[in-house]
Amino acid sequence: MTDAPLLKANDVSKFYGNRIGCRNVSFELWPGEVLAIVGESGSGKTTLLNCISTRLMPTTGSVEYHMRDGAYRDLYRMSEAERRFLMRTDWGFVHQNPADGLRMMVSAGANVGERLMAIGDRHYGNIRSTAVDWLQRVEIDAGRIDDQPRAFSGGMRQRLQIARNLVTGPRLVFMDEPTGGLDVSVQARLLDLVRGLVNDLGLAAIIVTHDLAVARLLSHRIMVMKDGHVIEHGLTNRVLDDPREPYTQLLVSSILQV
Repeated sequence: MTDAPLLKANDVSKFYGNRIGCRNVSFELWPGEVLAIVGESGSGKTTLLNCISTRLMPTTGSVEYHMRDGAYRDLYRMSEAERRFLMRTDWGFVHQNPADGLRMMVSAGANVGERLMAIGDRHYGNIRSTAVDWLQRVEIDAGRIDDQPRAFSGGMRQRLQIARNLVTGPRLVFMDEPTGGLDVSVQARLLDLVRGLVNDLGLAAIIVTHDLAVARLLSHRIMVMKDGHVIEHGLTNRVLDDPREPYTQLLVSSILQV
């Protein structure tokens, strides 16, 4: 890790009329660090993720990102074009439903190759070779490169979405319930893959999950949300092994029974 945070959230709040999406959330994310945001449905974790990733405009607050030139930029003061470029290059976003993050009517290779073209690669041979390499890295047979994602299983679609996001060498990846809806055996394989890639590539990641076992396996730090507020925040093992807040204690006792 470097001596400067990659991302700084400052008092981020999002209101839907009188309803709180999230309120006064502040944290720093460091290069190579994985932060899990956990809580039950309706806790505000996905709203917060969407605000941090600029998919939603917060009601108040700011998020600063450490650009490759060393300067911090307020994400909400950037132009729409600048934010789109950041999403295509420095960031990735892995959706719970892979169909939301893939183009289902084009080939697996084209899904990966589109990200490369977005950063200026125009050499067909290089693009296809890189796509083959990434399919293999996410445990998809290279012979499926010309198949469309609609012919893939749910687990394969999620692995393809991960390849599409990581092929450009992003520094930060957002993941929204990346194992949601998958069979337990498929989840375990996917989690092992994600953990290996995050470690190998030195990625920073913000992962939203309701599954504390996922948070324990993947994250360095954890934020527990309830009713739009962060009620506990700390090193993952500390929070899960010695939860201080009654709500966190309830989550741990109800979810981590193995």
